[in-house]
Amino acid sequence: MSKRSISPEAPIGVFDSGVGGLTVARAIRDQLPSESMIYVGDTERTPYGPRPIAEVRRFALEILDDLVAQGVKMLVIACNTASAAVLRDARERYDVPVVEVIGPTVRSAASITRNGRVGLIGTQGTIQSRAYDDLFAMRPEIHLSSAAAPKFVELVEAGETSGPEVHRVAEEYLAPLMAQGIDTLVLGCTHYPFLRGAIKQVVGPDVALVSSDIETANQVFSVLTELQLLRPAASGDPVLRYEATGPDTSGFVDLARRMLGIGIDTVDLVHTGTITLPR
Repeated sequence: MSKRSISPEAPIGVFDSGVGGLTVARAIRDQLPSESMIYVGDTERTPYGPRPIAEVRRFALEILDDLVAQGVKMLVIACNTASAAVLRDARERYDVPVVEVIGPTVRSAASITRNGRVGLIGTQGTIQSRAYDDLFAMRPEIHLSSAAAPKFVELVEAGETSGPEVHRVAEEYLAPLMAQGIDTLVLGCTHYPFLRGAIKQVVGPDVALVSSDIETANQVFSVLTELQLLRPAASGDPVLRYEATGPDTSGFVDLARRMLGIGIDTVDLVHTGTITLPR
């Protein structure tokens, strides 16, 4: 981070495979309302979960390179699959701080569990990467039970966040983890907080849910504070820009309106696939 001077006025760059990272973007906005932000959803190539890890790495670096070229002061990899694929490369490749979603979530779950039995749901790519397993291995007293939940991403990308089908899929994925006696469940994909209601209904009140959105926002605040890169509140209104790589933005816009709480009257679609959502 010594290669160039980083301005506190620069925006935070947030990247996800699609709409799921909007949960992280919302949490960052809630904690740091003065910060400018550029959000990129790779809607053209979502979902990342079933893709080979090398392909995910290539896609992620393409978008992260572009965010750095736009002058962001921090990169937030708001995608568990991409975090597992590219984190080490990203921290070596860029001269801005990089925050990912896995580490903060693991630390929170380890501090919350009472009986040492933690469940994890994630995409196929995230589960197969064993990134969570490697971090939880540092806490040998914790037993981790994992399950891939790919249909959750499909449901969220389709705008289905409640109803009988969501509940049925949640029961299918979560029953084996509940049989392990878990008292803490990690939502290991940024799409999953959209389904928090259905998931909580299945696991019940005695199982704590840990999601990456709030924990990642906490880490963003901590790093920016430590590096003295917080944008001064007196700097005026922040600039918020949302971009998508694919031309079909209807689902993205609908979930952005719902999850970020912003009124959208018009959407400008640029030829590159970039969309601007008015505040």
